[in-house]
Amino acid sequence: MEEHYTVILEKMSQLILENMPKADYSSLFNDFVESEFFLIDGDSLLVTCVCEKSLKPGQSLHFFYLVERYLLDVISKGGHFAIVFFKDAEYAYFSVPELLTLRTALIMHLQKNTDIDVWTEFSGCLSKEWCISLGQRCPYFLILADEGLNDQQTHLFNFLAIQSWAMKVNIVLFSGQASDILRLYAYFMQSSYLEQLFFEKNARKIMMAYKTLIQQLEKYRDLNLTTLFGDLKFNNMVEKACETMSLLKKLWPEGSDIRRALCVTSCSLFLEMYHSFLENREKKASEQTCEDRQEQGSCLTLKDVEDFCKLHCLSVVFQLHLPLSQRACSRFVTSGWIKDLKTVFKMKQWCEYFILSNVYMFKFWSLDLLHLSDLSDEPLLKNIAFYYENENSEGLNLNVGDVIMKEYVHLWDTVSKLVGNFEVGNPFPLRTTERHFLKKTPSPIKESSQKKMPNLGFIPMSCALVDEFTGDILKDLPFLKSDDPIVSSLVKHKEFDELVHWHSHRPLSDDYDRTKANFNERTRDPRYLRSVQKYHRFQRFYGNSLESVSSKLIITQGAKPKKDCSKSRSTKTRESKADIIARENKKRLIAKEEQREEQKWNTLSSSIEKEMKNNLRSGMKKLEEFLKSCKSNSVKVQAEKAGLMACLTAWKEHCEAEGETTKDFSIAVYMMKRIHSLLDKHSELLQEADQKVIARCLTCLGFDELANSLYSAQDKADDIKLKKMNKYSVGIGPSRFQLQYMGHHLIREERKDPDKRVQDFIPDKWQRELLDVVDNNESAVIVAPTSSGKTYASYYCMEKVLKESDEGVVVYVSPTKALVNQVAATVQNRYTKILPAGQVVCGVFTRDYRQDALNCQVLVTVPACFEILLLAPHRQSWVNRIRYVIFDEVHCLGGEIGAEIWEHLLVTIRCPFLALSATISNPQHLTEWLRSVKRYWKEVDSAMGEKILSKRNSDSRGSRHEDQVQARQSYNVRLVIYGERYNDLEKHVCSVRQGEVCFDHFHPCAALTIDHIEKYGFPSDLAFSPRESIQLYDAMLQVWKSWPQAQNLCPENFPLFKNKVVIKKMDARKYEESLKEEFTNWVKNGNEEQARMVLQKLSLDFHDYSGRMLNFFPHLVEKLREMDKLPALFFLFNLYSVEECAKATWNFLREKQEKKRPPNADKEAHIMINKLEKVEKSLKKQKKIDEKSQKASRLDQISMYEAEHNQLLKRLEKNLEIPQDCTYADQKAIDDESLQKVFRRVNFQRYGALLKILARRGIGFHHSSMSAKEKQLVEMLFRKGFIKVVTATGTLALGVNMPCKSVVFAQNSVYLDALNFRQMSGRAGRRGQDLLGDVYFFNIPPFKIQKLIKSKVPELRGQFPLSISLILRLMLLASKADDPEDGKAKALSVLRHSLLSFKRPRNTDMLKLYFLYSLQFLVKEGYIDQEGNPTGFAGLVSHLHYHEPSNLVFVSFLIRGLFHNLCQPTHEGSKHFSEDVMEKLVLVLANLFGRRYIPAKFQDANIKFDQSKVFLDDLPEDFSEALLEYNTQVTEDFAAFLLIVSRLADMKQEYQLPLSKIEFTGKECEDSPLASHLMSCREGRTAVSPFVCLSGNFDVDLLRPGVSDNVILHSIGIGHIQAPVLWPQRFDITGRKLPLNAYALDFYKHGSLKALTQDNRIHYGTAYQVLKDFSLTIKSISVSLRELCENEEDNVVLAFEQLSESYSEKLRIV
Repeated sequence: MEEHYTVILEKMSQLILENMPKADYSSLFNDFVESEFFLIDGDSLLVTCVCEKSLKPGQSLHFFYLVERYLLDVISKGGHFAIVFFKDAEYAYFSVPELLTLRTALIMHLQKNTDIDVWTEFSGCLSKEWCISLGQRCPYFLILADEGLNDQQTHLFNFLAIQSWAMKVNIVLFSGQASDILRLYAYFMQSSYLEQLFFEKNARKIMMAYKTLIQQLEKYRDLNLTTLFGDLKFNNMVEKACETMSLLKKLWPEGSDIRRALCVTSCSLFLEMYHSFLENREKKASEQTCEDRQEQGSCLTLKDVEDFCKLHCLSVVFQLHLPLSQRACSRFVTSGWIKDLKTVFKMKQWCEYFILSNVYMFKFWSLDLLHLSDLSDEPLLKNIAFYYENENSEGLNLNVGDVIMKEYVHLWDTVSKLVGNFEVGNPFPLRTTERHFLKKTPSPIKESSQKKMPNLGFIPMSCALVDEFTGDILKDLPFLKSDDPIVSSLVKHKEFDELVHWHSHRPLSDDYDRTKANFNERTRDPRYLRSVQKYHRFQRFYGNSLESVSSKLIITQGAKPKKDCSKSRSTKTRESKADIIARENKKRLIAKEEQREEQKWNTLSSSIEKEMKNNLRSGMKKLEEFLKSCKSNSVKVQAEKAGLMACLTAWKEHCEAEGETTKDFSIAVYMMKRIHSLLDKHSELLQEADQKVIARCLTCLGFDELANSLYSAQDKADDIKLKKMNKYSVGIGPSRFQLQYMGHHLIREERKDPDKRVQDFIPDKWQRELLDVVDNNESAVIVAPTSSGKTYASYYCMEKVLKESDEGVVVYVSPTKALVNQVAATVQNRYTKILPAGQVVCGVFTRDYRQDALNCQVLVTVPACFEILLLAPHRQSWVNRIRYVIFDEVHCLGGEIGAEIWEHLLVTIRCPFLALSATISNPQHLTEWLRSVKRYWKEVDSAMGEKILSKRNSDSRGSRHEDQVQARQSYNVRLVIYGERYNDLEKHVCSVRQGEVCFDHFHPCAALTIDHIEKYGFPSDLAFSPRESIQLYDAMLQVWKSWPQAQNLCPENFPLFKNKVVIKKMDARKYEESLKEEFTNWVKNGNEEQARMVLQKLSLDFHDYSGRMLNFFPHLVEKLREMDKLPALFFLFNLYSVEECAKATWNFLREKQEKKRPPNADKEAHIMINKLEKVEKSLKKQKKIDEKSQKASRLDQISMYEAEHNQLLKRLEKNLEIPQDCTYADQKAIDDESLQKVFRRVNFQRYGALLKILARRGIGFHHSSMSAKEKQLVEMLFRKGFIKVVTATGTLALGVNMPCKSVVFAQNSVYLDALNFRQMSGRAGRRGQDLLGDVYFFNIPPFKIQKLIKSKVPELRGQFPLSISLILRLMLLASKADDPEDGKAKALSVLRHSLLSFKRPRNTDMLKLYFLYSLQFLVKEGYIDQEGNPTGFAGLVSHLHYHEPSNLVFVSFLIRGLFHNLCQPTHEGSKHFSEDVMEKLVLVLANLFGRRYIPAKFQDANIKFDQSKVFLDDLPEDFSEALLEYNTQVTEDFAAFLLIVSRLADMKQEYQLPLSKIEFTGKECEDSPLASHLMSCREGRTAVSPFVCLSGNFDVDLLRPGVSDNVILHSIGIGHIQAPVLWPQRFDITGRKLPLNAYALDFYKHGSLKALTQDNRIHYGTAYQVLKDFSLTIKSISVSLRELCENEEDNVVLAFEQLSESYSEKLRIV
């Protein structure tokens, strides 16, 4: 039994360990309005906080501060969670009883003093109740510790992890968590089918092992209790505790504070127990020999223990009466307790536990539980003990104080009364024995030494930018004098430069110069020119796949003055002769066109009518195609009437058919569609006879009232005839019919009046507003749904700038490279323009490549690259040419990566902008912020105006035009919101039932709860389709029979529908709003029960499937094909799943084809191939004979071979042909030549071969690790309709133009949040092709579906906007810009206008101080001087700004000469370096730029790796020492900065617990000299939280490596994440080292991506991406060093060049 138990525990542990390196380190909350519901394991939280280094044992208030600070951090980031404490988990603490009390207090505190949902009812993680609860609540993940305080607790955590995975709940580790302003990052371990299968196979063994473990822990508990309490068992001790509490209740009937109650009850119970313990000990001693007694050792006497209890009571009185501000100044005694106190402590802690855990039994006693967090303060107890043992005994006699004396005497008297077995001593003196409780140590009190802390003061600077930004706070700050050693010893880099012949100050080429240019713009080489033409041809081909728009030739017209519209309208102009001729010509052309269309209809009508008769559906399709292409309204009316008559005939035939039980309403729908079209679009062309026909059709459908309202002059004969036609009636009212069956066909409200600015369509009101914005040179924030047409304004803006001049530039900023390529292709396809030599219309700039970036008029780029250009001092002349900037997907401003760059761009540009998004929930706040930025620029322009104008007037020819354009710029920022989607979206849930994939419609109301509606109402973007409105009405009517509003909201009686033949989409929307309003009233006016029943009625019964859902993925795709729901996008969030599902679907089709193929088909194909080869040989042979003999052979011989060849080829093609139902590819969608053109581009790409194979069957996949060419293949073929099935990650969420009929969410993920859901689901429903979009949820938990549908999209919040590197780049811009004033204004705008500090003055001050700190750092490191001018290696540091703080450390190593020491060639005079040198160089660079951590626990795994080393070695010794020196200096400076910034702290906040807001304030106790003496350490505790001070932490502790941010005052908003330190080793909160993944070095050694996947546990695609980034960094450094060094043979430069070439080559090979 024991062996089986150990084996299964080992297997579980191994499974968890193997999964750890695969864990995804990512942000837990992407949607910061409301996160996924998740769980926190309470014991993991306890263990994690207990292990915090700054916490000292027995200091409970500090512990609770850590817990609350963590939970508040999670809540402030949008966390939505419950905390679970299992009853069985308590067993793990019986060996450490002090944590039993702490755990009990924590549970009670969270339940009583916070709003957190705490679950304590479950016995263990394997209980049935727990499994049921998980199934009902569906938490997305559980936050868990990977290691406990002992082996038993670790096993309990492992059981919980394995069981959670089995229930499809993911695991997030406490270990390695990191937090910034908006996000919490952690290791995320996905539940997969393998873990579920492991549990299923070993369920019985796991259950047995769990029971065995609990039984063992019970034995340990009983053993511990027996040692201390003799014969008293656990239950006996509970009874004793309850007796003591009952006695106290009689003594204090009025109630008490929990601290007083616990103090007196635990002391009295403990004294009684200790008294019994001594009696038992004496009894045993009398029975033992002398030797045995010596072995037993000594113990404290009862009097000693009484003294100890008195000290404890006094410490509790101090806790009760001293405020935190005074307690935080407590001396910290470092001496430990004597060994004999160990038993005393254990016994006392057990007593505390028994008392506290049974407090709930005394419900009717008034017990104040507010201060449960402050039950124990062992450091204070030590402080008091030290005074009485060492200072009082030596003559220092300090008065306790009257208040404290009185309270103490009261407590001790109560203890005396509660102890019944013996008499206890008097309250004074406190010490009656001479026994010391503390060990003797040389320096027992921790010094709060200030000597270690650096000088408090800033280095003085003389710089206009610094004065303008921080001027208002400079006067209040301490500054160092010029003769201070820090100022006089500032680093200079000249010595290094002279030593190695370097020019560190030399300006470096920027990222633009170094980015690979697709083509050299200057060369005239014919081959080059051909490649340029080929590139442009493909771009147009790609652009044409995006939209079918013919290219427009742009002619420069100059900037047009704004017309006075009112004047032009009122003044009538005389029509000239030319105008009259033009008008007449136009009339004639229209008449001709009309004639042509009529002829076309006459030609096609008979075939269409015939088709409609034979097959109404396909006939209607042909009719719709004709109507789309037809431009003549009169011809359209003829076609519509023909269609209507065909429908009427078909409907009658259908209704008259024998055996027809249920009517096919699709025919009736076709009929009503034709009626809608005729009445809405062509009513003015209808004759009386036409109206009569329509009325007849309506009557036939049973819509008599509608028919009469349209044409009432029916004769009686007709009436009699039609009454007999009841069998044709649809059987429901016309309004209900239109809503229920025609919902997505309802006509959309569209304006009829054209806008001359738009040729292709008639814009809506909101679109016209956008055009006005551009015409007026204004800025706008535009929030409109996906596919609503907001992008049109971008192209209108481009066209306007292209027409105005040849100099003006529009910059289109896109969040992803995929979108950049798409927009660039669209622009190149849309516009052509004859420009001066060297200039082009469109250019591209990404990190991978650039094309005509600075010589184009429309630049399409990503934020990081645009920022490079904006902040580059020598690019400002180009920046001044920018006329407009378009920000697409501006909600990325709140994103996880690069969000601060979007902020920088928005505040740096001076020109107008358009900011587009489909998903922002606080656009008003964003617009307000942007208006404040524009006000700043208005002031700047006004101040600089005269100076700039006078300068520009004397400049080049373009300057005058520039002034005109700049002068016309508006500083207005409009907010344009449009909420209506063109297509309806309907949601469906997929389930697997009896081995089949099934679909159930998901009504949006099923996502809501009564509480949600009561608090928030219906979500603003929760739209119903018309049939869903009907479903809601029907459910409301069924639930509440006497519903007062039933008649008014009945579809047939609703005012907007009554007697209306054509119900429009907007009418249906108003009906929906009325229903929502009525339902909300139900909830708010006391009809919650009925409302709840309605929601229940609309809800689905979810069918859970225990197997692996993704196994059914191909069946899901097939089912969608059968339902005609393809093309579809399938979103998964794991690269492996994306590829595997695409391959599985391909395999499914191939196997399907194999089953259909005749048995001998393969054999026949083989025979035919052999025959073909023989015929081809014969043909060649015959031709050679003819050539040699030079006379023609018989023609029939060659003809015979060729005929046989063609026949065999056709037979072979037919044999190998893929049947239509075995492929999703539409062969007609693209011609073979174009297909081959697309295929050829991926011939040498990593995924090229696989993508081509998949594409042949209409399947593709799309994720971030693919190259641009590979993504383009999938995008183009999908848009063309050739590929119908694409599996993808979130890369397609951001704006990529891939509309489809259906969107399927096939995998749950933390990345599937409200924002991404809206972005992704918005792809469903192709405008112009689909009137309805379908969204399917496959393998997504019910709770998640509900959350996605009802959650709001994220609010945009500010990031921490500054970094050292950014500030250096701003200083470079301000001092080196072509126009220094302009450069300074831009730098100042970035500093002043962060979204984080908008309307938050405290944040503004904090950022100003951080700016000053950064300048101090830069001055000390020698990157700028005291005037703010860049010096030394400023260029190199700013060039590597992506990698802060590694860039700073790298330059520090360079200056110290460490790279020169390392990079020694194989022999003197050689330019080649050994492999050993190269590997050491990679080791150093991997430690700096390839930092990818692995969870600490994985080091325990006993796994052998085949090729990789996996764990990265530490830096070489000399580098390690240099890094320590650098870190020490930076940490000292940062600690000094924290001391200065601590003056911004809100001390009211600092003296209350962060979450429960319990205050520990009050007046300091002044009448107690003893208290003043004990609390005398006021120095050195400025920047440290007062709660943390209770554990003896001082400001000097901020200098410790890796000190937690929990130590720092939390209200100042700055933590160590802002310090530019790079600790070589990172530790989790429990002190375990997190190893670095050696992927970069491992790859350099073995060059295998496969090995990285197997050993290093990095996905193939991700591995390639991170290696590519690492390689680019090496290349960037190599180029920079070459530019800085004039010595051609410098070893460092040569070594980096060799490494760069070598690494790039290894990467190229894979």
